[in-house]
Amino acid sequence: MSRNFSKDALNAINKKAGKNISEGAVKRLAGTVKPGTLQSEAQLRQLIKQVSAMANVPVSEATIKEIIHAVKKTGANPNSMETLMKMMLKK
Repeated sequence: MSRNFSKDALNAINKKAGKNISEGAVKRLAGTVKPGTLQSEAQLRQLIKQVSAMANVPVSEATIKEIIHAVKKTGANPNSMETLMKMMLKK
């Protein structure tokens, strides 16, 4: 997974979450993501829940399903955690 995490995305997450999530925390989570993570619904679901908890942004089951569908439909780049974060923040 790419280690380049946009400052804009991090700032948007911190603003929405109302707390300060460090770039290091995001990088640690991103480091756990493997290329197959976005191919496995169970692993993707787990990642969404981890990101949700870290950002303190509740994600409903319907939103999780929408994100999973969008990732599979668009073939979201497994190297871009930023894309996943942005999807969640739009909800």
